[in-house]
Amino acid sequence: MKDVPDTLISPPMPREYHGANWEGLRTLYVREVRRFWKVGTQTLMAPVVTALLYMLVFVVAVKGAAPPMEGVPFATFVAPGLIMMQILSNAFSNSSSSLLQAKMNGLIGDFITPPLSPFEQVAGFALGAATRGVAVGAVAGLAVLPFAHLSIAHLWAIIYFGLGASLIMGMLGLMAAIWSVKFDHIAAVGNFVIMPMTFLSGTFYVVARLPEPFRTASHYNPFFYLISGFRYGFIGHADGSLLIGVVSTAVLCVALAFVCLWMFATGYRLKT
Repeated sequence: MKDVPDTLISPPMPREYHGANWEGLRTLYVREVRRFWKVGTQTLMAPVVTALLYMLVFVVAVKGAAPPMEGVPFATFVAPGLIMMQILSNAFSNSSSSLLQAKMNGLIGDFITPPLSPFEQVAGFALGAATRGVAVGAVAGLAVLPFAHLSIAHLWAIIYFGLGASLIMGMLGLMAAIWSVKFDHIAAVGNFVIMPMTFLSGTFYVVARLPEPFRTASHYNPFFYLISGFRYGFIGHADGSLLIGVVSTAVLCVALAFVCLWMFATGYRLKT
């Protein structure tokens, strides 16, 4: 066999993607979903146990002592807040742990070298986190249903605020993971930012009954509108302005998406 001249040998051309790389986006999304699904006992069942423990403490233990909230039983008022709390924490944990583990293990190149645009990378991680948040919320809702007897008053509010909260926390998890250089940083964000904002947003109480200046300060907490709007979907009453909640959720999603896109496009703390 004759040798082929070097001038006739050319490296294989990279695959071209015209428009969006839907196959790559689907692969990243499926990877994120399979990642938490493989440890379903930890990612799905543990939050259910946590929600049931909260119901035990705040409902069963104080049965008869807790007055009705907004015209509904205390258990029915608390249950949507517990579900939203699980959605927020699990969506954040999914994206933050996935990306930070890749950074700590030196595998971040597996995400930034494939032919995926910054938008496709952000979308893959955010949608994977949202899937976990919604799945955990659904399972937690079924678990607390026997104690709270929830009914659906406005389905659109449940879907809008549940999905919006999952996307917001998924992108916050991305930002936190990119900024962090070790797991202690992620733990600090969760313990000193996410958890206080969640507990101080009307999860277990009516914000309107708080004294000033705490009542006014609560209205600057974006989690307050997420929980209030989500609860509105079940009991038909919102503790805060529903319009502000709808607009602020959409604005926050877009703003966080732009920040995440900038981080991936510039390689901020990803290529160093």
